[in-house]
Amino acid sequence: MNLSHIFSRAGVGIEAPQVTIETHISNGLPALSIVGLPEAAVRESKDRVRSALINSNFEFPTRRITINLAPADLPKDGCRFDLPIALGILAASGQLPVQHLANYEFIGELALSGELRPIHGILPAALAAKRSQRILVLPEQNAPEASLVDAEQLIAQQLLDVVAHLVGQKRLDLNHPIQSEQSTEKTPDLIDVKGQYAAKRALEIAAAGKHNLLFIGPPGTGKTMLASRLSGLMPELSDEEAVDCAAIASVSGRRRLTKQWKVRPFRVPHHTASAVALIGGGSNPRPGEVSLAHNGVLFLDELPEFDRKVLEVLREPLESGSVTISRAARQAEYPARFQLIAAMNPCPCGHFGNARGQCRCSPDQIRRYLLKLSGPFLDRIDLHIDVPLMTRKEFTAPVDSASESTAEVRSRVEQAHAVQYQRQYKLNGDLQASELDQQLAIEPAAREFVLQVMEKLGLSARAYHRILRVSRTIADLEGCEQVDRQHVSEAISYRKFERMMQQI
Repeated sequence: MNLSHIFSRAGVGIEAPQVTIETHISNGLPALSIVGLPEAAVRESKDRVRSALINSNFEFPTRRITINLAPADLPKDGCRFDLPIALGILAASGQLPVQHLANYEFIGELALSGELRPIHGILPAALAAKRSQRILVLPEQNAPEASLVDAEQLIAQQLLDVVAHLVGQKRLDLNHPIQSEQSTEKTPDLIDVKGQYAAKRALEIAAAGKHNLLFIGPPGTGKTMLASRLSGLMPELSDEEAVDCAAIASVSGRRRLTKQWKVRPFRVPHHTASAVALIGGGSNPRPGEVSLAHNGVLFLDELPEFDRKVLEVLREPLESGSVTISRAARQAEYPARFQLIAAMNPCPCGHFGNARGQCRCSPDQIRRYLLKLSGPFLDRIDLHIDVPLMTRKEFTAPVDSASESTAEVRSRVEQAHAVQYQRQYKLNGDLQASELDQQLAIEPAAREFVLQVMEKLGLSARAYHRILRVSRTIADLEGCEQVDRQHVSEAISYRKFERMMQQI
């Protein structure tokens, strides 16, 4: 038989569409051509495959070989097709029986010696193979990552090992699924933060309702220290969420393969990061920081130091929870349901509003500094919290009984999450405006109070809905079914930025 079909997987975003490697050997001058929109790395595979076959003591056919990567209109890149191309040539030339090949999917790069090398993006391919009910054969170095998927997989070190398995001489080893373990990694504890009880309360509310948070305060007040505690207050990732995060890391070339793979991502890009670094991009689109922070936290320190155009690109993913990267040849969509936490100084010198009167900035300098952040961007941040300088007494005092550990606060956060999922199947921060009206259960007097404050501070409709979401979360933390004026008043008090703009 001069024709063979081998199944493999391409990589498009975090999806892995099926690719069928069709190999045909015919009479004619010796040549090997690959068609089906192959990019440079795929076209170069013919040289790697030829050397790998010869060095593995197989015969390389001295005839005309045509390899089609179907579907032909799907761009193919990377070295992932080396192994299936080699097996296709062996099957089409009669050196490998074609029986049962339809039950397998093959993926991996070949060295010139026939050794299998790892590839990026193995996890989406493993998930897709599981859905197709086929057995995935993959390089041994990809095994820990692929083991996150509970499916039958075979691992190999050499091309010879794969062929020996297919002809029934020696079976390949099974890849055993990873066992979920409780995280034992020591995370920063909230009890280490002295004072700043209002900021700690805001952290708890943000974690309980998945609200975006902005810390505003002078240098050295603990804003970064507080922000680093947020992910520890949130419950561990579910199996499905953890696999999503691992798939994004896999596509980007990073690996989340420690025993603590259910820990939520915490990404901290530098303020010189570009829009592409945050959103993702490139000729072959790769995920950016917002996608790497999916189901976790994105922390932007020194917020006004980011380029304004860079911050503006965050507006759409903050609303939609996804990013679509379009290029001339392809398009990729990545999930980006992250929780934003940011920190900033109130003015260029950092001491505006300081009771000690240390600010050296003029009102115009302060206004220009604050206006680096646009109104539409700030509207998407639910909580604006003042983090003042600590007094000498607070700074030197030992940890008191009023301080709570991360574990104590996380227990209340988990209870609030359970209430929200039972009521509306999602967290309050993810509620749409129409859903919010159905789930709010607010007292008429409390709603009227919010409308009055909205007119006085000149808030937008988006800010109005975000105040209501925060109010709902505060009520959930207190175990109240109805939102009253006290809950609304506390939510309004967390609008520091609007009050700062009124002062100048």
